Amino acid sequence: MDALVLLGSFAVLMLIGMPVAYAMGLSALIGALWIDIPIDAVMIQIAAGVNKFSLLAIPFFVLAGAIMAEGGMSRRLVAFAGVLVGFIRGGLSLVNILASTFFGAISGSSMADTASIGSVLIPEMARKGYPKDFATAVTVSGSVQAILIPPSHNAIIYSLAAGGSISIAALFVAGVLPGLLLGLTLAALCMVIAKKKDFPRGERIPLKQALKICVDALWGLMTMVIILGGILSGVFTATESASIAVIWAFFVTMFIYRDYKWADLPKLMHRTVKTLSIVMILIGFAAAFGYIMTLMMIPQQITGAFTSVSKEPWVILLMINVLLLVLGTLMDMAPLILIMTPILLPVATSIGVDPVHFGMIMMVNLGMGLITPPVGAVLFVGAAIAKLPIEQVTKALFPFFGAMLFVLGMVTYVPFISLWLPKVFGL
Repeated sequence: MDALVLLGSFAVLMLIGMPVAYAMGLSALIGALWIDIPIDAVMIQIAAGVNKFSLLAIPFFVLAGAIMAEGGMSRRLVAFAGVLVGFIRGGLSLVNILASTFFGAISGSSMADTASIGSVLIPEMARKGYPKDFATAVTVSGSVQAILIPPSHNAIIYSLAAGGSISIAALFVAGVLPGLLLGLTLAALCMVIAKKKDFPRGERIPLKQALKICVDALWGLMTMVIILGGILSGVFTATESASIAVIWAFFVTMFIYRDYKWADLPKLMHRTVKTLSIVMILIGFAAAFGYIMTLMMIPQQITGAFTSVSKEPWVILLMINVLLLVLGTLMDMAPLILIMTPILLPVATSIGVDPVHFGMIMMVNLGMGLITPPVGAVLFVGAAIAKLPIEQVTKALFPFFGAMLFVLGMVTYVPFISLWLPKVFGL
């Protein structure tokens, strides 16, 4: 009955249109009143939820990504990717995916990736003869790499949702191979489609111009080296690397590229703070929601329900994947991580799944939700840039969903993909 009151009130509040964060906070209050917990305890949990030093990494990474996105980095990354793969048949689709790989390693956000890369490449691909729905499908599916490749904001949220017991550095490193696997799988699919539909080849860029493009892009690509290299070398923590990334992004954008106006900086800061305020409210209310769930012993009940169906780890992981894929189509990624991690992580660990590995399983699952209707935020952004109906883009995404399900299966049932690099670096 306790679980019905808490989860039922949350579901009802969502159905009547209340924002997710407020639905979580209010349902936590309802749950506290139901089990006779003082309201003060809920308020303390909300404050404690956002009073964590590691949370500083999120605003810094968001700001660094925003500076680079609006400062001309996406255009330079597209040009750099064009040098590497643009001459292959269907090369612009490969350029799209590779540029998303690079930009995802700077922004950590699929939304920013789609908005930045898509605004450059969707019109360009259409102009070169690619179907616009295909160009949009490539863009939105390729942007899911940003969920996995460091510095993923969602990996930080997962660490917090797990109680802070999982190293953010380990999650960052664990996401490298799954992210690259996703990129390579999508690239292979694009090459097959390009050959089947006889998409055009790009032109080889002259050596002198190619060198200029590479040098120009190198300044921005150094952000990846600073973030990941600094963490792995032990020079600084994930939070410290985020703050240094902001300084570097600001320096490159304002003094090297000089494409961004100083007068526009206050507007950029305002947009960043507005985004972060929503995230922080969500994290605070999620902490209270998780606290009430723990008192009601809901995670233990869910674990018992899963293990009563089957004792086989592969069956339980399959059920978890199906559950996350369905939920990912109905709710945004961050709240799902905050809600489902305390529920499903005990289930995963009870069958011997490493928490870092389970984090990667969640990232791939919920990343697919970002490009799946009816609540696929990244899908909506891509369709808006292309000025296409959601239905048309979704139809073009079907082959890409198949490729991503393959990657999900590999990440789920081959732990080596997620755990090898963290072991190599002793994380």
